[in-house]
Amino acid sequence: MKRIILFSLLLCVAWFAVAQKQDTIQKKTLTAVSVKSKAEGLSRLGGAENGQKMGQEVLFRAACCNLGESFVANPSVDVNYSDAAVGARQIKLLGLSGQYVQLLIENLPCFAGAASPYELNYVPGSWMNSIAVSKGASSVKSGFQSITGQIDVEYLKPDKEQGVDINLYTDSRLKTEGNAVANIHLNKHLSTELLLHGEKDWLHHDMNKDGWHDSPAIGQWHVQNRWKYVNGRYIFHGGVGLMREEREGGQMKGVSDNPFRVKLDADRVEAYMKHAVLLNYEHNTNLALMATGSLYDLQGEFGRRTYSTKNKDLYARLMFEHEFNARHQLSAGLSLLMQGKDERVGPIRVPESMVGYRLIDQWPETVPGAYAEYTYKPSHKLTMMAGLRVDRSSLYGTFVTPRLHAKWMVSDMMTLRLSAGKGYRSPHAWAENHYLLASGRDVTVAEDLRMEEAWNSGLSAAFYIPVGEQTLKLNAEYYYTNFINQLVVDYDSDPKKISIGMLKGKSFSHTVQVDGSIDFDEELELTAAFRYNDVRCTYGGRLMEKPLTSRYKGLLTVAWKPYMGLIQVDVTLQLNGGGRMPTPYTTKDRKLSWDERFPAYPQLNVQVTRRFRHITVYVGGENLTNYRQPIPVIGADNPWGSSFEPTMVWGPVHGIMGYAGVRMNF
Repeated sequence: MKRIILFSLLLCVAWFAVAQKQDTIQKKTLTAVSVKSKAEGLSRLGGAENGQKMGQEVLFRAACCNLGESFVANPSVDVNYSDAAVGARQIKLLGLSGQYVQLLIENLPCFAGAASPYELNYVPGSWMNSIAVSKGASSVKSGFQSITGQIDVEYLKPDKEQGVDINLYTDSRLKTEGNAVANIHLNKHLSTELLLHGEKDWLHHDMNKDGWHDSPAIGQWHVQNRWKYVNGRYIFHGGVGLMREEREGGQMKGVSDNPFRVKLDADRVEAYMKHAVLLNYEHNTNLALMATGSLYDLQGEFGRRTYSTKNKDLYARLMFEHEFNARHQLSAGLSLLMQGKDERVGPIRVPESMVGYRLIDQWPETVPGAYAEYTYKPSHKLTMMAGLRVDRSSLYGTFVTPRLHAKWMVSDMMTLRLSAGKGYRSPHAWAENHYLLASGRDVTVAEDLRMEEAWNSGLSAAFYIPVGEQTLKLNAEYYYTNFINQLVVDYDSDPKKISIGMLKGKSFSHTVQVDGSIDFDEELELTAAFRYNDVRCTYGGRLMEKPLTSRYKGLLTVAWKPYMGLIQVDVTLQLNGGGRMPTPYTTKDRKLSWDERFPAYPQLNVQVTRRFRHITVYVGGENLTNYRQPIPVIGADNPWGSSFEPTMVWGPVHGIMGYAGVRMNF
């Protein structure tokens, strides 16, 4: 490790020497001038919804190997490991876990059911053009699922400038990754794009020497082919994709004659299409039909327990949009959602009276729906957007989703936003929590599951304050989420059991955030943020702080771009606040099984980027504070015992990690 870090530092020094030699400004006669636009950075969403859009300039401030690593410098979104067994990364927005955030790929839902714990790893970073994050109950156009927010990922488009983009990456753990995006314009109407991704962990790591993988070794490849056709008023966009992934974790080889293995194999096939016809240019009247479908097959082994599932998902939407005039706009449409899965868990008690393999459920859920969304703009200072949708689930009946957003520009220096609305989710108890099978505890799932239901409301204020010749962008916001029905994972009621069932009592979250940013002479950009979370849920009749959730987060980012942006240095410092651990139990020697709370911890990431004409080289380091959770796997010396617990991860499991990569454009 020390040799790798030293090598990276020497590479930086040599690289800067070359940069100074090649890019010193000299007086020369210009024979041609090339003008390039600045890469899209961080911007606030322009409509009534509160959120931000991150372009490639922001995404590339870190290694950005996948979607999960794209939020390192984002003050609103946290990404944590959910366990030390399968290494699934999970988003947290407004203090709540990722299943309450609706993930879209170019306005189409994706990665439902068993794929959702791994969705952040299934979106390659080099394929992304931008990410839009909206907070609170979002637009009703995309469905009823968004409760705490929505994340919409835009890929690079087939009709962008012809060429090939290649990204190669490796790190000190010998994880290697390669990406390629190539697009061809077949004629003035038709273009196509090929996207490739492959990654491989060549080594197995156990930094704390507990005999257990810090995180599973992952091998993954993706291929996707996308097409775009534009002719007059008609636009077509469609494509197909394949994915294969293998995860291998558990006990290290040679530790035991009977090792505890964790192994997952996943295959996914997807296809999508979009058709749009512009009916009237003057009123921007258009009609669109879009659809996406996927097949997902997951086979998992967790010691003596197994989990397998085959998910089939189909989503289609017909939408009509019309601008009556500058003040009145209408969007309306029909949607159809179909989800089917075949799950098997065993051998485990489901319910407690059953032992051995059992078919959990094999059923389709069909949800037809209709929506309408009206936008009123009496002036450029005021925007109001009201949406309503009605859906009928074949399993849970009819439900109504109202949502309201408002934006008021009080002055050139202040903008207020208000949002309120409802959200629903169909519970997927085993699919979204199958990693709990690695625990030594019994895992039980209640049979009286109901649709999750919650209200979300929020208020935000954006200030633009002149500071000399610069502008300080300041944002303050508050969000409240209140659950009526919720699927609850209960670690606390019984120390020998993990119970998954419906909420019996109260569950809510309060989130307050303040963040600000300022640019100095286009060379130096500073961002600072602080967020406080109060997230509580009822466990065993007691209203308690939600476990494994940080109470607060502090963030400071510095982006320095000297020499006309040829060199860029990005520094990100995080302070993650402490929180509550699940209720511990008393061991035979009268000690607590683990501490009742976990502490606050810092993390420091640094990346240095050097841009040439067609090549960009970057080197960096993550978790340079070298902070690691002291005991990420509880009872690692006896994984077959009932006290074994690898699912309570609250902090980093890896120490300092160095990396290097190159991006090439031809």
